[in-house]
Amino acid sequence: MRIITVNCNGIRSATTKGMFTWLKRQKPDLICLQEIKALESDIPEEAKPWKNWHAFYNPAETKCYAGVAMNSTKDPDSSQIGTGIKWIDAEGRYLQANFGNLSVISLYLPSGSASEEAQAKKFRFLEAFMPYLEKLKKSGREVIIVGDWNIAHKEIDLKNWRGNKKNSGFLPEEREWLTKLFDVVGYVDVFRRLIPLPDQYTWWSNRGDAWNKNVGWRIDYHICTPGIAATAEYARIYKDERFSDHAPLSIDYAYQL
Repeated sequence: MRIITVNCNGIRSATTKGMFTWLKRQKPDLICLQEIKALESDIPEEAKPWKNWHAFYNPAETKCYAGVAMNSTKDPDSSQIGTGIKWIDAEGRYLQANFGNLSVISLYLPSGSASEEAQAKKFRFLEAFMPYLEKLKKSGREVIIVGDWNIAHKEIDLKNWRGNKKNSGFLPEEREWLTKLFDVVGYVDVFRRLIPLPDQYTWWSNRGDAWNKNVGWRIDYHICTPGIAATAEYARIYKDERFSDHAPLSIDYAYQL
């Protein structure tokens, strides 16, 4: 099973840059998208589900903002749009598909970099979302949560970590939140289990030639329950083409969808 996740920073923009042409060549089983910035009626023709595929969307109530989507080769047994937390769900940040005992989730956590108010909202989101993740972990289901978490966990996960200690995405409280998710709740950072190397990033600022210099952040993840995490075999960040300010992250699991 191959799952590819990418924050497309606008599905219409990414489509014009050839993202779906590339995705089709990868022969994935599931594609999870974040920040689609489009209603379902606005999805470009090239980005609509291919023959025998199934697509699900959770756009934000605010037009051209946030939103997540999922394309799948298999029709899930059930799907869930949103978390049930009303103010979170208004922003289109969560989409879940259930296949037997496996749940796959496309997730887009808020950024706090725009202002103090935005960071306060991000902290509020993290506080509300942790109990949800704990309950999901205790459900007995295998879970794969992919997407843009907007947090770099450790110093290895961003180039200029010294200069970003007081910046959103690398604040101590955010990093501790992820540490709790991994070390206490028991989820697994699958990419880091497979590739414990430096200079592995999934997002680059559009300023300062960051992309070409590889001055980036690893803020896109596959975060899983231990059982399904143990089946992960191969991980790849694709950088040969640029579809967005994020790069696609692919992981192959020895699991039949």
